[in-house]
Amino acid sequence: MSKNTDLYWKANLRLMFVLLAIWFLVSFGAGILFVDYLDQFRFFGFKLGYWFSHQGSIFVFVMLIFFYSWRMNRLDREFGVEEDDQ
Repeated sequence: MSKNTDLYWKANLRLMFVLLAIWFLVSFGAGILFVDYLDQFRFFGFKLGYWFSHQGSIFVFVMLIFFYSWRMNRLDREFGVEEDDQ
């Protein structure tokens, strides 16, 4: 593989690992590990730990999908591998 291809995949994998770490922290951390601490706060009438474990992690996941798509389009343009829109 060329050096440019290696850099592209390294950037892609770095982005993916960062986003997966954020998703893990939100879903597992806020929804399970830190739920007792977060439950002392309220969000839309629900305990915050409960909200994260049932709704918040889903919202964050959807936002991460949109961010990944936006960032990958930029990476594709930077490395010259973007798709042609016809």
